[in-house]
Amino acid sequence: MARKDVMKGLMAEPDKADEAPARVDAAKPRYTKGAIGAVSRSIEDLKRRSVLEVDARMIDPAGLKDRLDPDDPDLAALTESIRSYGQQVPVLLRPNPNDPERYQIVYGRRRVAALQALDQPIKALIRDLDDKALVLAQGQENSARKDLTFIEKANFARQMRDAGYDRKIICDALAMDKTLISRLLSVADRVPVRLIEAIGSAPNIGRERWLALAGKIKNRDLVDEAKGDSSDARFEAVMAALRPPKARVKLPRLVKGADGDVVAEVMRKAGKTTLTLPARTADGFDDWLVENLSEIHRDWSKTRGE
Repeated sequence: MARKDVMKGLMAEPDKADEAPARVDAAKPRYTKGAIGAVSRSIEDLKRRSVLEVDARMIDPAGLKDRLDPDDPDLAALTESIRSYGQQVPVLLRPNPNDPERYQIVYGRRRVAALQALDQPIKALIRDLDDKALVLAQGQENSARKDLTFIEKANFARQMRDAGYDRKIICDALAMDKTLISRLLSVADRVPVRLIEAIGSAPNIGRERWLALAGKIKNRDLVDEAKGDSSDARFEAVMAALRPPKARVKLPRLVKGADGDVVAEVMRKAGKTTLTLPARTADGFDDWLVENLSEIHRDWSKTRGE
């Protein structure tokens, strides 16, 4: 199902949606049988087709964890806008299946957070939705406004899969095809959740670099390496910890003459010794050494034989 069609069905309002919202303080009435029950159901049906005002304290979070960073930098601006101009668009709620006196957020989490901060009633549509419809709406809400980062999408897809949703539902929720979902899950399965949460959303780190991290980590515990002032910096710190240490550069041994100046450099590596005599300071010593090297070696050999 296309995203627009899903959300249109969830958020569809009646012809008189601009009427003043009714105020509610409880989630669901208790129906009785017979004529009174029928009237109650009719009234409840009309209420659910209308925009209602719900006490902000009656609304609970629901769905999966989508954002990795605890702070939303745009929430303050939204809160001030609602303070100045009021809530222009209703949110979508469902009755809380665990508490008939409360609601859960289906769509409009940031508006709910802003209105809760302002302690203002929340204009809302109420729909009876199952968990599948709720998660679909949550994923499509994120796609419609501020895109999740790569790793937030990967983490969201992992949660949906672990909750038992099939691949098609995950694709619909994130508006992606199966190939992209497989890449998301490939990263989410190889990078531990603790490390993902320690790094955060990493807004400037794309798919290729997360895949590179996933390929190198090999079950190493790198949570303590995720240090930095920003989420991107913490990712870079983890990547740096995975790089092999640079080989120690071996410096040549310096041979000094009687006056203290360097007359030669000796480097030993790979089973050989290299003697270097700088021509600019050799002053003919290099030529002398070459001419007398055989004799020097013979004298050295005689010394060894004694």
